[in-house]
Amino acid sequence: MSDSYDGYEGLNRLALDRAGQAEAFNAIAGTYDSAFPHKEGQRAAGAWLAAALPDGSRVLDVGCGTGLPTAAQLSGAGHRVVGVDLSATMVKTARENVPSAEFHHLDLADLRDGRLGGPGSFDGAAAFFSLLMLPRAEIPYALRMLHCLLRPEGLLALSMVESDVDDYPIPFLGHTIRVSGYLRDDLRHVVRDAGFEVTGEDSYAYAPASTDVPPEIQLFLHLRRA
Repeated sequence: MSDSYDGYEGLNRLALDRAGQAEAFNAIAGTYDSAFPHKEGQRAAGAWLAAALPDGSRVLDVGCGTGLPTAAQLSGAGHRVVGVDLSATMVKTARENVPSAEFHHLDLADLRDGRLGGPGSFDGAAAFFSLLMLPRAEIPYALRMLHCLLRPEGLLALSMVESDVDDYPIPFLGHTIRVSGYLRDDLRHVVRDAGFEVTGEDSYAYAPASTDVPPEIQLFLHLRRA
């Protein structure tokens, strides 16, 4: 398996497909946090990552959204946070919410050229509900690239929604986005194949405040680069 997306034949097509995803999140940036007010699982996983990392660690926040709660949580714990998101509006909002962190309008795949650092340049990473925006065929490449960007023994806090779907369109706050998911045993297998050790796991039943987003089971994995 490649450590980057370079060997993935669908990358150019996916870049075009994700333009629609970015437009949707640009439109909902102002209402996102109110539609998802209860983030106990994400806060708990963020607290684990913040406490488990050495002081002043450099941490990548993949799909940082508005910067709340994760970038604010990690930055407040004294870590150097670098957030990326494919939505320019989300990045603008994150900069306003967490001025102590660094944010970039980038797709995860853009990191393959080393623009934010080469192999081992991050002590930790968080990917909360960002990889589910990818087709299943792309997720192993994303995980392997995160594995490469982390230092040896580096930590990753990962969350996905438990579902057996691949690049499936769903209504989302008045827009349509495409999502993928795994059943939990399958997700464990995927992250282990990408070179991670599962050191902890939690799940939460979640009902968003928005009526057009269905209830879901959220999976949170505590991972270490093996």
